[in-house]
Amino acid sequence: MKPRHRSHSLRRVKLKTPSGENKMHFVARKPKIAHCSKCKDKLHGVPRDLPNKIKNMAKTEKRPERVFGGKLCASCTKQEIKERVRSITL
Repeated sequence: MKPRHRSHSLRRVKLKTPSGENKMHFVARKPKIAHCSKCKDKLHGVPRDLPNKIKNMAKTEKRPERVFGGKLCASCTKQEIKERVRSITL
């Protein structure tokens, strides 16, 4: 194994090549799932992929198309909108 592959920052994947030979491939680990900045709950609709793959995605695939999409979960977004509307009317 090459020295650059000895760290565990890369994931080890066993692959069987078309010739029938078993090989070890070293793949970058996926980042952690996105979390809501208010309640720390998991965000839905935000991909958990490598940055070079996210870079090639369309903007609408990277986060939900709503206010605070990709930052707050649905329930926190609802609360935030209510708070802002109430502060305007006072």
